[in-house]
Amino acid sequence: MKKLFTENLGLKISAVLISVFLWFFVTSRGQSEISLDVPLEFKNIPADIGIVNTSIKTVSVTVRGFERPMKNLKASDVRVYVDLGKAKKGEDVYYVNKDDIKLPYALSAMNVTPSTVKVKLDATASRTVLVKPLLTGEPSKGFFVSSITVEPKGVVIRGLRSDVRKLNIVNTEPLDITDANETMVQELNIDTGGVKVTPDIETVKVTINISGRRR
Repeated sequence: MKKLFTENLGLKISAVLISVFLWFFVTSRGQSEISLDVPLEFKNIPADIGIVNTSIKTVSVTVRGFERPMKNLKASDVRVYVDLGKAKKGEDVYYVNKDDIKLPYALSAMNVTPSTVKVKLDATASRTVLVKPLLTGEPSKGFFVSSITVEPKGVVIRGLRSDVRKLNIVNTEPLDITDANETMVQELNIDTGGVKVTPDIETVKVTINISGRRR
């Protein structure tokens, strides 16, 4: 039995190597590679933590597959995630793993560059702030703004603690009262002035009471 395995051992090894080479050659025919710039996404972010900034916004993913599915492949078909499930407040480096790249069926990720991303995290917070209507223009001659009411008077804003602390009030979008001569009631959007916080409601009801001057 031993002689059966050892006889012509060199020829048998050569045959195996040739078979492996032929299998690789056949399976690789018709395959191609393409590199795509894909936005980096984050998952499993702890509820009490938010992202302040990241060192990169996109990564380059090299995808390999047969020509037919590769022909119509777009960057939007590829998703790249970084798992922040164990993240803590502060700045740290996280790996971008090939296992966290989601591709259409029958395609595989060969490489991702860069393979790490630096992420700065901060605690989130919320607070209630007053809403201030922003008015432009002037009422008609002989009229004036006698009172302004806002419903509700305040809104709850949520976001990174460092951003929430920047705001004591939020404005509404501008309301033009040029030549107004009667009370105006408008639903106005809330404007956070570019600060990255989220109000708990999007609009407030603003009533501008316009009165005439006594003669």
